Amino acid sequence: MIKDKYKYPEVNKEIVKEHGISDEEYTKIKKTLDREPTFVELGIYSVMWSEHCSYKSSIKMLKTLPRTGEKLLVDAGEENAGLVDLGDGLATSFKIESHNHPSAVEPYEGAATGVGGIMRDVFTMGARPIASLNSLRFGSLDIPRNRFLLEHVVEGIADYGNCLGIPTVGGEVVIEDSYSGNPLVNAMTVGLMKAEDLISAVAEGVGNPVFIVGSSTGRDGIHGATFASEELTEETESKKSNVQVGDPFTEKLLLEASLELAGKDWLVGMQDMGAAGITCSCSEMSAKGKTGIKINLDLVPLREKLMNAYEIMLSESQERMLVVVKKGSENNLKEIFNKWELDCTEVGVVTNTGNLEVFHQNELLANIPTESLVLGGDAPQYDMPYKNPDYLKDINCYNIENYDLVNDLNTSLIKLLSDPNIASKSYVYNQYDSTVRTNTVLGPGSDSAVIRIKNTSKGLSVSTDCNGRYVYINPRQGAMMAVAEAARNVVCTGAKPLAITNCLNFGNPQDPEIYWQFKEAVLGIGDMCRILDTPVTGGNVSFYNESVASAVYPTPVIGMVGLIEDVSKFMTMDFKNEGDLIVTIGDINPSLGGSTYLKHFYGKVEGPLSNFNTVAEVNVQNLCLELIGNKIINSAHDVSDGGLGVSMAESVIFSKDNIGADINLEHKLRQDELLFGECSSLIVVSLNESKLYDLVHLSKKYDVRTQTIGKVTNNGMFTINDSINLTKKNISKIYNTSFSKIMEKVN
Repeated sequence: MIKDKYKYPEVNKEIVKEHGISDEEYTKIKKTLDREPTFVELGIYSVMWSEHCSYKSSIKMLKTLPRTGEKLLVDAGEENAGLVDLGDGLATSFKIESHNHPSAVEPYEGAATGVGGIMRDVFTMGARPIASLNSLRFGSLDIPRNRFLLEHVVEGIADYGNCLGIPTVGGEVVIEDSYSGNPLVNAMTVGLMKAEDLISAVAEGVGNPVFIVGSSTGRDGIHGATFASEELTEETESKKSNVQVGDPFTEKLLLEASLELAGKDWLVGMQDMGAAGITCSCSEMSAKGKTGIKINLDLVPLREKLMNAYEIMLSESQERMLVVVKKGSENNLKEIFNKWELDCTEVGVVTNTGNLEVFHQNELLANIPTESLVLGGDAPQYDMPYKNPDYLKDINCYNIENYDLVNDLNTSLIKLLSDPNIASKSYVYNQYDSTVRTNTVLGPGSDSAVIRIKNTSKGLSVSTDCNGRYVYINPRQGAMMAVAEAARNVVCTGAKPLAITNCLNFGNPQDPEIYWQFKEAVLGIGDMCRILDTPVTGGNVSFYNESVASAVYPTPVIGMVGLIEDVSKFMTMDFKNEGDLIVTIGDINPSLGGSTYLKHFYGKVEGPLSNFNTVAEVNVQNLCLELIGNKIINSAHDVSDGGLGVSMAESVIFSKDNIGADINLEHKLRQDELLFGECSSLIVVSLNESKLYDLVHLSKKYDVRTQTIGKVTNNGMFTINDSINLTKKNISKIYNTSFSKIMEKVN
């Protein structure tokens, strides 16, 4: 029995419950240890077996996703982030993760440390971060608290990313009532590296020294992992001590020092100390190496006095790494970190015990088999109960005949362009430095961002996408459509989709109806990824996204990365030349079901969604890629929120000078459904009339329907049939200023 001479609370049923450990789990812990755990060991299990770290309620479903692929250099979950082959010895590392609960409590620090954490996941593998994106969701902006959260989340993202010198190039901002009180803050980072320089998160070689590098350890973020594994209530919203505090200037130094380790033959492994801090990095690295780690907490650099072993092991202080080097190479490591004026302290050693042994003040306070702690090891894995939600039959009853036709379509378009989910988010992205390092070819506000890979002809196209309303109405189809839209967005820039990362944001998994949403969404993601051949490189599951009022919409955010072989051929959404034809590729089959139009004008979230044909989706994307590659078209913009009318209006708004459009669109659908209904598998392109034959010829190859619907003009007008007649100046002003005006309300 391990002796515990410190004044830790006695481990009893109440203490076990406070740590989020069930009776069944506690029995399993005692069986593993063959004794009662110490208080420190209980804390270690509580964070490692939390939903946030162990994925105990989701791992069985995640295993159904396509997690391997020809271009993947590491399988999903094998390293801190995904790694995809770009050819010519290059690879891209990318990942998306959530920082929802911390951002609900401390929006600035929560968002900032979310950015910092995902950056470290990428550069700890040896990849230099080249771009940052985010997916942000808030409740109604009529509520001052939601405007406050948005303002300070954006400020935190901007300050951290700008200080690091990493451009924030894209993302999305969504406003829905369901996110009120529980915002979603998902951060994505994309990095670039030589494939041969991969740094693995592993501890190997008995006797090799273990170092903590970077910042010192404080009390911030203790139990952050378990905090992220519970619902937000009035009590949890007061847990500000569970929110980490970031220092981007230290992170910049840590980034540069870490990248110097790439390719060093004396480096064994490195891992970021994110959720669960020292506990997680020691456990996961040794478990992966099938070794053990002995750590002496007396040696850990502390920034606060009288910290006990429990606090040190569970601290989530930022900007720290665990590094293992070959014995005898200690000075090599210290030389690099001294150069960058960062702490580099030897705190332990790799062992052959298979255990995490924690010493403090000459006492052994924890001795745990690491295999019992980690995802994929003996950590719990549950088959959660699920059932079809009762609400589905009530909201999937949309009938257009129940809604009168609005004859003033001019006003309808103006109001849609002012809707916070459609209007320009320049208020947000103008706070970000999107061009630092001069690699940004196409920045925020576009279908997808495009990043140049210097000293090559290549470029990366990256996008984050999800329509939570769609997933709420039909979880499987909505998730498939999220993957499809993310792919379609990178395709519209001329990029071939390579792979995805995902951030799965849902409510309480112990609610069978919530878990059914999760299960169906994961199956939908898997189905669409297999169809598009875009495997899942990894990501994040964020459960318990519920406020006192309700759960958030099921929101599986998709981060898509695509490759442009010749970045000089990248495509944009804006119309270019007077006289160019405007053509749709794909079937025009929109529906007002689930649309922004239905929500904006009638306050209704109703399905069913529009028909979704996966074969048509693939064919439209392949056709668009070939049209761009062969320089047949001059613009491409997919149809999504707001429908065909909004899509064409955006192409006009983003165009230069006096460029406008004159549309003559005949269809059997009602005018409001035709113009503002939403659907997938539809892209609007423009091209010189002389290239029309080439477009039609290729469309037959892919069995894709095309329709010439208008011409690009130079009269500064946007007109559709006899229904819409607006000046470019008017729609541009509404689109570009509406969101800022909402945010300028006095809180």
